Amino acid sequence: MACNFNLPFSDPANIAVGKARAAVESQDGIFKGDEQSGNFEVTIFGNTIKGNYTVTGQLLNLVITDKPMFVPCSTIESFLLKQIS
Repeated sequence: MACNFNLPFSDPANIAVGKARAAVESQDGIFKGDEQSGNFEVTIFGNTIKGNYTVTGQLLNLVITDKPMFVPCSTIESFLLKQIS
């Protein structure tokens, strides 16, 4: 089940994407992309979360394409929002 959400940010896009990159890489994840689009993969508690993103204006548009069934989209969204805010 995919998750799709938009995270607003106030920093320049390269800063917001840099924060997202740091959050993924701090969990030994893989982050590929730039301030326009990219993808990521991170394993948390033995469960892989994969997704991609695009930046439109001051919104980070995220699509989680693969996640554990027991992790709700709202939990992922809340975590990511804290990371880029």
